[in-house]
Amino acid sequence: MTVTETRARNLSIPAPSQITRPALEGAKETMVLNMGPHHPSTHGVLRLVVELDGETVVDTAPDIGYLHTGIEKTMESKTYQKAVVLTDRTDYLAPLSNNLSYVLAVEKLLGCEIPERATVARVLLVELQRIASHLVWLGTHALDLAAMSVFLYGFREREQILDIFELVSGARMMTSYFRVGGLAYDLPAEFDAAVEAFLQIMPGRIDEYEALLTDNPLWIERTQGIGAIDSDAAIALGLTGPGLRATGVAWDLRKTMPYCGYETYSFAIPTATHGDIYDRYLVRMAEMRESVSICRQALQRLRDIGPGPYMTPDRKIAPPPKSEITHSMEALIHHFKLWTEGFKPPRGDALAAVESPRGELATYIVSDGSAKPYRVHFRAPSFVNLQSLPHMARGHLVADLVALIASLDPVLGEVDR
Repeated sequence: MTVTETRARNLSIPAPSQITRPALEGAKETMVLNMGPHHPSTHGVLRLVVELDGETVVDTAPDIGYLHTGIEKTMESKTYQKAVVLTDRTDYLAPLSNNLSYVLAVEKLLGCEIPERATVARVLLVELQRIASHLVWLGTHALDLAAMSVFLYGFREREQILDIFELVSGARMMTSYFRVGGLAYDLPAEFDAAVEAFLQIMPGRIDEYEALLTDNPLWIERTQGIGAIDSDAAIALGLTGPGLRATGVAWDLRKTMPYCGYETYSFAIPTATHGDIYDRYLVRMAEMRESVSICRQALQRLRDIGPGPYMTPDRKIAPPPKSEITHSMEALIHHFKLWTEGFKPPRGDALAAVESPRGELATYIVSDGSAKPYRVHFRAPSFVNLQSLPHMARGHLVADLVALIASLDPVLGEVDR
């Protein structure tokens, strides 16, 4: 069933253009309150300065910066390969998406060739990462609206994905598994069976989540018609990801600006039309189903490709295999120089954008010809998406503000960086 069909099944509200907000002009006296930064439902250290008329939101201003870590500046003091570990710590719910955007930008600077096995593995793993991120969103969003069971169920499946990440990299979250030129290690022999086991159960588990929420009258009452935004306003505010697609705009970089061979995979871009909390929920649920489909296709491609190189053959970028280091002094010296001095891309700049679980994530890198980046900047979707919150919140109740924050799925590490 499509997003539109699901919505039509229980639709009881008008389109956004027909929704009339409460008249705020007659408010005689308002009060200003702080929400956060130490509040679970702000999904991180986000402070909202909220102006209220009773319980109705007159205006709200996000106050950010409580989690600023200076990651972009710190990367200037690291060699290109060592800087990968910092990308995991921006959007800490989708580290592999951050890895991918960064390494694609560096690889564009270098003009290096990536083995097909590494490219397909990247696609498979970032789609698993998309599902894992959406599961955190689903569980915490539901918990914000007092639906506890979905939180427990969602984290059950996320654990299975994190086990796969641990299998390939040795770490559950901060994997740093994608490296400039390919992958940190080859995929282990147990990888195929672990992914297959997850893909077998996941469609049924998504059905379970939807059985709990999609037609639930309490869920519908708290989400339909709340925080609606139309496509013109969404585009003007820079909204991307599920928030934009819920307004009817089929903008997904995997289709519109393909990378990693996404143009060769068969999948749909879920969209909706009302742009409210409920539609953002439906779009993300449909996206998880599409990600399962992409993972199946990528897993089959890995089987067809078989064992092979997982790192670029360019020895000026990739360290020599350990089998050579044990008996070749030249290989050992080469390995030492790569990890102490690093490789040196030519002077220039590069931009690489990917579709992260939260929207358009881009990495911009400037090279001055040295072994360390001259400048690194992230176009973080959470940071841009957050500016749409005041537009969505005006005229709604303060209780709806909690659901609105969750529907944007912000990660404050990515907002503040």
